[in-house]
Amino acid sequence: MNIEIANRLVNLRKRNHLSQEALAEKLGISRQAVSKWERAEASPDTDNLILLSKLYHVSLDELLKTEEDPDGDEKQDPEMPVPEEGGRPEGTFAESREAKMAEEGREENRKEETEEKSKDSGKNKEYVNIGLEGIHVKDKDGSEVHIGWDGIHVNDKKKGEDVQIDKGGVFINGKKYEGWKISWLWSFPFTAVICIVYLLIGFMFKAWHPGWLLFLLIPVWYSFVSSVRKGNASLFAYPVLVTFVYLCAGFWLGIWHPAWMLYLTVPVYYFLASRLSST
Repeated sequence: MNIEIANRLVNLRKRNHLSQEALAEKLGISRQAVSKWERAEASPDTDNLILLSKLYHVSLDELLKTEEDPDGDEKQDPEMPVPEEGGRPEGTFAESREAKMAEEGREENRKEETEEKSKDSGKNKEYVNIGLEGIHVKDKDGSEVHIGWDGIHVNDKKKGEDVQIDKGGVFINGKKYEGWKISWLWSFPFTAVICIVYLLIGFMFKAWHPGWLLFLLIPVWYSFVSSVRKGNASLFAYPVLVTFVYLCAGFWLGIWHPAWMLYLTVPVYYFLASRLSST
């Protein structure tokens, strides 16, 4: 990636009042991928270039143009004095446009570079850290696993894979992964299956009661699929599941007490679900 193009991406993003996180969300990629583009460490693929041109309302030629003409000669800036033979002008000529743009890009990414250097300095250190922010494990080869409120991040140095799972989806090496689909779960005729099973155990075993408890699994199933599709654990019908387990424990095992204590886990579940969805 040409440094001039990289810093043009920085300027276009700022001009459109977008943060790296906001741009990454619009493109369906990770923030780290955007950061690498703007540091000229990686290049957007064709699909992302097209999305960027549409988002910024510029053509691909304007997005990718450089200060060199087709013959390879550098174009002269109209505001830049023409150098004399055997000499070099001072002022704006010495401070080229590319240097200015590069400085702007470096300033924004300086913090991230510092963090990366800090990680590299402890590359050969192996440790496990468990705290309020989550669990962080680092292997001696530099591989890392972080599990926290914001999701799961795995950096496998041996395989060269960087996997991040959060509320935005699954990202592999900075690209959103669309391979895992659960649409078939929603279309699965779960209600029909429950009705058939209920009739079978009713006619074969005369277990009409408490076989009717199977119908409580219908909202449990569809709420589970919905919560996974939308990435919101609060949509799961956890109280219905607790009721199903409680009634099964009461009817089959006769432990109405202390099985009722299962209901105490309901507020705990929604507290944790709200924390996960808010991060």
